[in-house]
Amino acid sequence: MPAPQPTAPAAPARPGATVATAESLAMPPAPKGEPAGERGGWRRSGDSGTADGPASAPPGTTAGRTPGRRTSKLLRRPARIPAPLLCVVAMFTVQIGTALSKPLFGQLGVGGTTFLRLGFAAAVLLAVARPRLRGRSPRDLGAAALLGVASAGMTLLFAAAVDRLPMGTAATIEFLGPLAVALVFARRAAHLLWALLAGGGVALLTLFTGAGGGGSSLDPVGLACAFGAASCYAVYILFTDKVGAAFQGFQGLAVSMAVGTVVLAPFGLGQAWHGLTAPGVSPVLLLLAVAGVSLLLPVIPYALEMTALRRMPQRVFSVLVSLEPAVSALVGLLVLHQLLGWPELVGIGCVVAASVGATLTGRR
Repeated sequence: MPAPQPTAPAAPARPGATVATAESLAMPPAPKGEPAGERGGWRRSGDSGTADGPASAPPGTTAGRTPGRRTSKLLRRPARIPAPLLCVVAMFTVQIGTALSKPLFGQLGVGGTTFLRLGFAAAVLLAVARPRLRGRSPRDLGAAALLGVASAGMTLLFAAAVDRLPMGTAATIEFLGPLAVALVFARRAAHLLWALLAGGGVALLTLFTGAGGGGSSLDPVGLACAFGAASCYAVYILFTDKVGAAFQGFQGLAVSMAVGTVVLAPFGLGQAWHGLTAPGVSPVLLLLAVAGVSLLLPVIPYALEMTALRRMPQRVFSVLVSLEPAVSALVGLLVLHQLLGWPELVGIGCVVAASVGATLTGRR
């Protein structure tokens, strides 16, 4: 949701946790043509890792190096948690991070908040993944750069949509991006039914609802931003697959996040500086707030989703991810008190049902 999608600098207080995080991000590149994972995680159908950690060594470590006793305990703990529960927690973490970002828009602006969040995420990923650019082909670097542009557009446009629309509505429209990719590559006439169902859901969301249940029409600028985020989400998925096949683990994602931060600088640097230097504002506290929100999206969800993907079939993961628009609507109600009407709820249900149906009937 946008994207994906997904930060504060890594805390050095617990060395074991730092190593565990690095190992959770150390994934082999995805095979060519394999669909991209949610928010930058590359899905794979093979079993190249175990519940205790991936088979390959994490970036910056020597192959065959044995983690310490404390690290081993940290890696074993997620194995006791059911994989579907990890996915659900990851979805709620993403949406809570999105909801908690909205109050920051008034101080830092949409562009400034998005720029700082993406900058924190890039800093963490660069520090953990430590990408190596030497020897990379221009094609691989170009794909990572284009992924960064798509990430920047998706993140900025979705934030602008959330600023003007209920979260559930914005997330559902944005989810049309990955759903469209799934339907296009399915190449089955039966999938026209799921496309029509999703289209009906969007019609209910946009034509028969009012913002927050108040009866007024939805903000047209917000709708345009949501559909723009969906388009960027589709491009993001396509290039995530390419970058995931060319780079190991999250090295390509780290590069793309850095590029995305540079792309967002003209839109958010001025707003961020103005908000941080405003009279009566503590820049340290404000940066800490942004950093805390950034941990909720994307660092923690990435680690949870990668752990879950090692222990559950890809199709099951895809079905669970299809519930994200509904989770977004629930978080919007609980955190931001955004009450949705029946047409909106039915519309969200149609898009969720279309995504689940396309996943279950798709070819694997």
